[in-house]
Amino acid sequence: MSCPFSFRRIAAAAMAIMAAVVFYLLALAASSPSKLPNPPELRAQNHTLTMTLYAARTSDGRNSFFFNGRPNAPTLRLSPGDQLKITYINDLPAKPSESCAITPCMDMTNLHFHGLTVSPDAPQDDVLDMMAAPGKTLHYTVQIPKDHSPGLYWYHTHPHGESHRQGLDGMSGAIVIEGIQSYFPPLALLRERVLVVRGRSIKNDPHAHDFEQRVGLSSQACGGEHEAPEEVFTVNGSLRPQIEIAPGERQFWRVVNASADRYVDLQLQGQWFEIVAMDGMPIAQHDPGHRTRIAEHVLLPPAGRMEAIVIGPAAAAPARLISRCVDTGPQGDPNPAMILADIVAQSVSETTPRLQETSLEPDVKRLDLSAEEKVPPRFTVIFTEDKNGFYINGERFAANAAPMVHAKVGTFQHWKIVNASGELHPMHIHQVHFLPYAENDKPIADPLWMDTVNVPVGVSVDVIMDFTDPVIRGMSVFHCHLLNHEDKGMMAKVLFE
Repeated sequence: MSCPFSFRRIAAAAMAIMAAVVFYLLALAASSPSKLPNPPELRAQNHTLTMTLYAARTSDGRNSFFFNGRPNAPTLRLSPGDQLKITYINDLPAKPSESCAITPCMDMTNLHFHGLTVSPDAPQDDVLDMMAAPGKTLHYTVQIPKDHSPGLYWYHTHPHGESHRQGLDGMSGAIVIEGIQSYFPPLALLRERVLVVRGRSIKNDPHAHDFEQRVGLSSQACGGEHEAPEEVFTVNGSLRPQIEIAPGERQFWRVVNASADRYVDLQLQGQWFEIVAMDGMPIAQHDPGHRTRIAEHVLLPPAGRMEAIVIGPAAAAPARLISRCVDTGPQGDPNPAMILADIVAQSVSETTPRLQETSLEPDVKRLDLSAEEKVPPRFTVIFTEDKNGFYINGERFAANAAPMVHAKVGTFQHWKIVNASGELHPMHIHQVHFLPYAENDKPIADPLWMDTVNVPVGVSVDVIMDFTDPVIRGMSVFHCHLLNHEDKGMMAKVLFE
């Protein structure tokens, strides 16, 4: 006589119960508040920061940086004149489980030191020729110039065709070049927070609904997009953490939008940002008479950074750090509003690091660019797209292509960037900062220096490129920083000579 409850049935039932328990625990974790986690920090010792970083697969099948045996990306802290040495080991599998923009996926990887004014040649910020296949190792030696601007920068992978996939998986971390308080002394002794905002894919994720609820994902479309949202934001790898700040306390926040393809329109409800720097460039470096800007919200395109003073709200006034809804254009991806973090009133915590006083002297650059602004553009960048790909000046990127433009070192150049497509594009150029000064030929009020600028649909932006740094010589690139677009062709070479 057979038993109605066979071992196979019992095992299947046990597995079902276990799966339900796991799902419940994950959902509970997603809905439970937690304090904002801090990534590990590495500081230069004797003017050198040496580290080993791995690219490897996590247990849930995502690509990740691994540091000290754990999936994490440390914040790297250096001073002008320091040297950064990274041994980067590709431990990704030879056969990727994820799809990428250009097939076949090969799990190639490398590093880009975004915003740093360092050489584009190996073994520094070379994204064209330094590339590691699975099982291979890259050795980076990056020399930070003695006159480098202090501020927030970041590092991320940059293998053409696979950068979006790796960026979406979170292969990125912050870099702080010390000394920004020399440009704005009130920062000294303020408590500092580094916030790395990343997009996390919820497409085909069984916990997507719980994640959407957790961040209060808005169901209202911002523009003409018809697709369902596919990502939620995390802060330092955590979903809607709690940020502790005492009522009335002033803190210095350094925020990087490290998402692969989503805009962050930052707003601290009921408060404002006193902006000290954008894209790692202190405002006071070029405008010492107006060292900060006040804003209720700040649009950060992918790769954009903001460094600002915030004030803790009253204990009886709960506040949230949110990303407002962004209309990315009729052909753009959904970018709905959501909650990034909850602001929690608490007594001053001694564990939150403070900025220290510095002996560095500010390097103020008083520039008269009016003559270059008046000449016709020396180069025009036109973004277009169709069902077959994404283009700059009608061309898709090719590894063997000649440079699209030559930049003479020691000069400023007027460039015009034109968005002739139906969605937003953030334009980034490696190694260089620039000043966007006009939009649709109309002056921009209070322009700020950047390394990534948002170009709205059907709009042109005029910028002054700063090619004066003698360190920057060699072949480099400029591209749309929606990494899915860059992977599909929206990138071109520039030769600094």
